[in-house]
Amino acid sequence: MNAQILEFADKAIEGMSGAWNIPNEFCTRFAELVAAHEREECAKVCETTAPSQINGYECAAAIRARGTT
Repeated sequence: MNAQILEFADKAIEGMSGAWNIPNEFCTRFAELVAAHEREECAKVCETTAPSQINGYECAAAIRARGTT
């Protein structure tokens, strides 16, 4: 799993003292990291399993571009 995602999760757990009071900015950034990691994993599948059948490199680029909008 993405090291940044794990680092953010560890910081959240360290900051908890009985109550689950996690700042919205933290949750937003955590969600962004998870989504970026998933996009990258999907793009890698396109590049490695289907480059000749469906132009996997264009598919991978399209997936990665979803994170820039």
